[in-house]
Formats: sequence, structure tokens, C-alpha cells
Amino acid sequence: MSLKLGFYRHFKGGQYEVIDIARHSETCDSYVVYRACYGDHGLWIRPLEMFVESIIREGKTMKRFEFQGSNVDDLSSN
Repeated sequence: MSLKLGFYRHFKGGQYEVIDIARHSETCDSYVVYRACYGDHGLWIRPLEMFVESIIREGKTMKRFEFQGSNVDDLSSN
């Protein structure tokens, strides 16, 4: 499974920059490495399959993270 590097919006509204995909040294599971574009700009990881999954909220199916663009200039148009 692949993922575009760049900027994503979480379904709750926060903006994040996906930095890379990393693999766990023991299990080889893939994790998304991403940074918040707000607050203390914390660095996070999440299993790749969870990052790209669709969720159901209030009866609507939506992506957990929605791709916004490959560079910061793309964010102003979304």
C-alpha cells in the first residue's frame, strides 16, 4: 500500500504533513510518520492501514485523513 507525501486534513479538521512511511523493525508493519501543522507541531505515527481507512461518523462515510496537496501552497485553495 502506498501513500502520497504531503498535506492531509483529519476528519476533525486538523492539518498534518505526512513526512514518510516507516517500518517496524520487528514486524515490518508500515507506519505513517506525520507532523501537526498547528500547536507545538508534534510528530506522530499511525499504522498505515488506519491512516488510509474510511470511518463512519453521524451516518456518513468519510476518509480519516483527506489528501490536500503536495506542498504548503496547496492548502490555501482547500
